[in-house]
Amino acid sequence: MNIDISEEAGVRYLHFGSSWVQGAMRIARPFALELDYTREMMVPLLLHDADWPRSVLQIGLGAASVTKFLYRYRPQAKLTVVEIEPRVAAAARQFFKLPDDDERIDIRYGDGADFVIKSRQRHDLILVDGFDADARTGRLDTLPFYLDCRARLADEGLLCVNLLSRRKDFRGSVKRLEAAFDGRAIAFPSCDSGNAIALAAIGVPPAPTPLAELKAAAQQLRLETGLNLLPTLARLAQSRHLAGGVLQL
Repeated sequence: MNIDISEEAGVRYLHFGSSWVQGAMRIARPFALELDYTREMMVPLLLHDADWPRSVLQIGLGAASVTKFLYRYRPQAKLTVVEIEPRVAAAARQFFKLPDDDERIDIRYGDGADFVIKSRQRHDLILVDGFDADARTGRLDTLPFYLDCRARLADEGLLCVNLLSRRKDFRGSVKRLEAAFDGRAIAFPSCDSGNAIALAAIGVPPAPTPLAELKAAAQQLRLETGLNLLPTLARLAQSRHLAGGVLQL
């Protein structure tokens, strides 16, 4: 696999031997989330207090955008990152300013599906964003993998997955998530890039979250981090997932 770096208009991009973007960083704002789908992967932060999450498992490092954001803005979080290709981690450190902090960022090299099978640690939040140069996910979009992720979630934990809505099996991906999580899974409307973020939850279902509360949480998160999730909520408000103005997960 080739690992290539490009730059345009102040943004640095990561590629795996093709034009397909695997990650991006605005050079002047290295801890900000440049790509829409990486921003939407932070929606789980709206559903909890600022002291959550404390333990995060991230499968697929890419340009380390999500890793860096959580490292800076959720200082209580211990981040375990599983990356199959060591050269990706080297590129993230050299070109994308991944912090060198072994106390909080524990990078493991290997297959993410194998890791969740063998691991016994439980996590508040599991983030899955793993694609090869041809945008294939392999075992990271299968029912056994989603079941293994469920087993690795702490009480009231959340799984957040980056899917590609333009793939012909996208509906199948959502159905596999729903099957693994007893129906407690939703997929957001697709971003312009074709990425669609899906959430799945375990534990006792919380009371439905009113849109007004989500907006208040988004405004607070924007104040603290600069991340604006209000456009995401506006898109969600037009979907079936916010029927009646509440989010039920």
